[in-house]
Amino acid sequence: MEKKVLVLNLDHTPIAVVNVQKAMILTLLEKVSVLADYPLLSIRTIDREFKYPAVVRLDEYRNVPYRGVLLTRSNLFKRDDNECQYCGSPKHLTVDHVIPRSKGGKSSWANLITACHRCNVQKGDKTPEEVGMLMRKKPFKPTLAYFLADYAERNAEEWIPFLSSRAVEAG
Repeated sequence: MEKKVLVLNLDHTPIAVVNVQKAMILTLLEKVSVLADYPLLSIRTIDREFKYPAVVRLDEYRNVPYRGVLLTRSNLFKRDDNECQYCGSPKHLTVDHVIPRSKGGKSSWANLITACHRCNVQKGDKTPEEVGMLMRKKPFKPTLAYFLADYAERNAEEWIPFLSSRAVEAG
């Protein structure tokens, strides 16, 4: 698997993840500064060798409108660690409205959780309190930094010093 490169704005906020080719082009065009590299990797040309960048920072501030993390089934499962928020099972996962739609519950980060089919059916059209079910953690709206920190823990520990500790937004 090819290592990815974290791109930070001039103020050190994460704005993108790019492949190494894009990062090298930005570096050679002097549009970014390399803040960290992958220590055991390098890129070789016929007559030169470059360190493999892990984190780069734009040399000029770019106003990038923050659109937030999209509320998708995949992102919801990722936020909930691919396990049922009632029993912890990783099998037969579905999406559950904590406050059912029939009772005015919205499809939002704060009202959706990952649930296994069995728990979702058991809960039915009621709130968790009404059926005595406890959630493992309260639903929240994740930030881009939250998902980047999760990726960094598994694939790019060089990013960790540049990411705030799995921050979340009020949602």
